[in-house]
Amino acid sequence: MKQLFGYMFILCCLPVILFFGRAAWVELAAAKTYEQQIEAAIVLPEVKSPLPVTLIDRDGQIFSEEYVEWSQPMALNDMPELVKQLFLSSEDTNFYTHLGFDVSAIARAVVANSASDTTQGGSTITQQLVRMRYLSEEKTYERKLVELFYAYELEQKYTKDEILQMYLNEMYFSNQVYGIGAAASYYFDRELTELTLAETAFIAAIPNNPSLYDPVRHFDNTKERQERLIDTLANYDIISQAEAVTHKAEQIELQIKAKIQKHPAYSTYVLQEMKWLVAEQTGIAEKLKTASAQEKKILETQLKQEVDELLHAGIMIHTALAPEKQLQDEAAINSLLRIDGLQASATVIDNATREIVSIYGGKDYAKFDYHRAFQGPRQPGSAFKPLSVYAPYFETTQANPSSIVSGAQYCVGNFCPENYGRIVYGNVSLETAFKQSINTSALRLFDKMGTDTVFRYIDQFQFRSVTQADHTYAAALGGLTYGVTTLEMADAYTSFIDGYYTPARSIRKITDLDGEVLYKWEEEREEIWSASTVTTMRHLLNEVVRSGTGAGLYSTSDYIGAKTGTTNQFKDFWLAGLTEDYTTAVWIGYDTPASMERIEKSKIHFAIFNAITD
Repeated sequence: MKQLFGYMFILCCLPVILFFGRAAWVELAAAKTYEQQIEAAIVLPEVKSPLPVTLIDRDGQIFSEEYVEWSQPMALNDMPELVKQLFLSSEDTNFYTHLGFDVSAIARAVVANSASDTTQGGSTITQQLVRMRYLSEEKTYERKLVELFYAYELEQKYTKDEILQMYLNEMYFSNQVYGIGAAASYYFDRELTELTLAETAFIAAIPNNPSLYDPVRHFDNTKERQERLIDTLANYDIISQAEAVTHKAEQIELQIKAKIQKHPAYSTYVLQEMKWLVAEQTGIAEKLKTASAQEKKILETQLKQEVDELLHAGIMIHTALAPEKQLQDEAAINSLLRIDGLQASATVIDNATREIVSIYGGKDYAKFDYHRAFQGPRQPGSAFKPLSVYAPYFETTQANPSSIVSGAQYCVGNFCPENYGRIVYGNVSLETAFKQSINTSALRLFDKMGTDTVFRYIDQFQFRSVTQADHTYAAALGGLTYGVTTLEMADAYTSFIDGYYTPARSIRKITDLDGEVLYKWEEEREEIWSASTVTTMRHLLNEVVRSGTGAGLYSTSDYIGAKTGTTNQFKDFWLAGLTEDYTTAVWIGYDTPASMERIEKSKIHFAIFNAITD
């Protein structure tokens, strides 16, 4: 009978809507459109509300949270019965019997409002959910009538329990907190099921007026409403009057949640790698390689949409971050960059797993700042020679470290490089040419192989800034259009661990809140260098440290090998190399390239390398 009366009430509202004119017609049209599109418009709260992105280190600990709105949806069955009783008794005692709106409550509100300067609501939980999701808080009668249509439609699509669950998960609890579960963790740093009755009633007081009852700014207001809610429970015999007195007397102590934002350099990189992962898994990365300028714009827009949807879905990004090492490396590098304006970047990769365990984006790095480790390509100088000259040469010839090469002046066209200190060499061994970083010898070897041969090897690595325009003889000495990053250099140098190359990653997997894997890098392992080439290169890199340009580097590891790099006019200092445990690349310089000749002898990049590889 009550449902029939509801139908009749809606029909009776039509003349009233007509009476209110054009604005009402707009509202009615919206209601009809809504009815036609109900399947698409009404979705579960997990889709409607952005959920936090959580970054987890290798030890399973959260080190960063990304969110604008704090939300933790819960199933109704997982919520304490007390939560339901609090809201049903205070907001909608007839919730389980009405058809979306409560005619008697509306009538009482009309009478009360006509007899008083104050306003009384009369809205059901379903109507409140409708306003939260689809309508504004505008208080007009035409808006109220459309709200009734929406509420009725919502009741046709979902069960009462589903509506109550949505309501409890989507209510606003001030301070950008949405949902009763999120409110428990935000205000008390505990699960909802762990709160006392007094604490539960305290946060339940907030949604009625999130500004007035904001516990952070207006604690006393919130406490007063909490006590009224406890009294309501007693009035409905849910608790006794004596219990109400006890619960109201309980002291409330807030423990406001602070957003976890540790290791900004690492978390910033993780979020970039996530974009690369999504691009790879969706096929967008492959399409971008051959796309036209117009097609690239379309693909980049598509990628942004994919990433945004993922970020709003509530995900957990499991990473390889070694938190203690990240802290130690940052502290060590910051302490060594004592010259105003001098900057650095560094990347450390675990040899056993090929995972990025530490990354340095710049001095005193703040989240989402310019990240020099992956966003700041610079000319690598001679640090590039192991990849652009020597490893390819040993791989494609029968040469060994004792083989002879001339160090005399050598030109290819107009390209006539000089050696450091303008020293002119005669015939030298490949070992000497390598550890003394003789440019003329390197160019001879490069010319003998040819650019096509060399770049067949270079192109197997993740040098994102290296393009077809770099297929020139200058590449033999690290002369590139844009340069490379420490991330890319360390990544490529891992091939000297054992000859195999696995792209270095920070992300192990991305899961949803239930633990289901959404994205994960495919396992890649490709042999780049033969065993003999690896043995030779590791020997040469070690000789650089023992008696070459890398003298002064050290490690407690059983092995250390590295290659230095200095660019024209001393604008960039590089070190790339490996120990038994880590593969590392370090760059120092100024963001606006300038000479560092006056600090060359300080060997700051050596001190950094020693500090983070040991």
